[in-house]
Amino acid sequence: MKTPALLRLAPLTLALSLLAALASTGCSSPPTAVQAAAPQTLAPGQWESFNRQQINELIARVGKTSAGYNPAKPPYVVFDWDNTSVFLDIEEAALIYQLENLRFGASPEQLEVALRRNIPATTFKPANNNAAGQPVSIDTIVPDILDSYRWLYTHYSGLKGQQPLAEVKRSPHYQAFVTKVRYLYEAIGDTFDHDTAYPWVTYLFAGMTEAQVRQLTVDTVKWQQTQPVEKVKWSTPAELPGRAGLVSVSWKNGLRLVPEMQDLYGRFKAAGFDVWVCSASFVDVIKEISSNPAFGYQVKEGNVLAMELERDAQGRILPDYRHGYDQTQGPGKTRSIQRFLVSRYGYGPVFIAGDSEGDQNMMADFSETQKVLIVNRLRDPKSAIGQFSALAVQNYGKPDTRYLLQGRDDNTGRFVPSQLHTPLGATAAKALK
Repeated sequence: MKTPALLRLAPLTLALSLLAALASTGCSSPPTAVQAAAPQTLAPGQWESFNRQQINELIARVGKTSAGYNPAKPPYVVFDWDNTSVFLDIEEAALIYQLENLRFGASPEQLEVALRRNIPATTFKPANNNAAGQPVSIDTIVPDILDSYRWLYTHYSGLKGQQPLAEVKRSPHYQAFVTKVRYLYEAIGDTFDHDTAYPWVTYLFAGMTEAQVRQLTVDTVKWQQTQPVEKVKWSTPAELPGRAGLVSVSWKNGLRLVPEMQDLYGRFKAAGFDVWVCSASFVDVIKEISSNPAFGYQVKEGNVLAMELERDAQGRILPDYRHGYDQTQGPGKTRSIQRFLVSRYGYGPVFIAGDSEGDQNMMADFSETQKVLIVNRLRDPKSAIGQFSALAVQNYGKPDTRYLLQGRDDNTGRFVPSQLHTPLGATAAKALK
């Protein structure tokens, strides 16, 4: 899940106060041994063993083999997607693939609408200054992007031109375009609140159909799994500084599917739980990666709550958030679950999984939730998710703990059998501060 630039923690204050009052001050060291799998339980994989035990016990306690199970009123679970169900962010990976392969459906005029949608004219934060140290804004960088896109649009055979992709990639307009779009995504996320930043990247699907976005997703996932897990940097070519000047941007590459989460999805379904995804990525992207059998999660297509956009009469995507729908991040995740799931079932989810500040509201807002799995990314200890992670450490080994912290190595994209996190490029695992 993406991390918002600004946090809204007020709705969680009461929940945090209660949890802090109940939290134990004791802390046990997590064991490293992983027990062998038993029938109808999670495979050991790289699970932290206490987490695996707690989830297995939850499945046994309320799943279809339990005495109180009612198939007419089944328990249900809700998963975040990005950096929870998979390693890295499928929306960000799709953006890179879209840029590298110029998979766009928008005319230059439509793209300008998408690029500017709801973005203030104020300059971006100083960390996003150009190579000369000068500030950049939406008004200085969008003309540069459009200049390059117009050239690509009239030359590339996949748009309105005649030249193959390999040929247009030799133009400085190509590198300027892809760099400045990816830079703009970063600058918007760094500068503005998540209500502004989160939907922006989805607007770049303007002019495409659901089928095109879903095929883009398939191609992205297959390509990403061939890429090394590493940090990649793009820079604009010196010969095309434009109005915004020369800029650079870096991101993490190498999205991975997570075997332990694939198994968890399957175990919940086999035990009679309904499985839902609530993601801040675009709905067509999440529907494809979560439901396509080739990717191992096999969620029902209708069991996805995610970012929604308006469509025209021909089904083409418009750069306009779907009217009457909440953004599925932060408090919007809770509201979406209440609107579509609590109204359907009559109760909240029994289990929730997430990794970031965008998930912290849904982790705390439902009294029926018995277990919350947090993928450890060393979140800010001042945030709610950081405090929930601390409670998972404090209450480790206690059967009534609500929060479970799962470790990961970002050099491989894999879980590790502990609560520890290893950042990309680091050689030693780190505990929470």
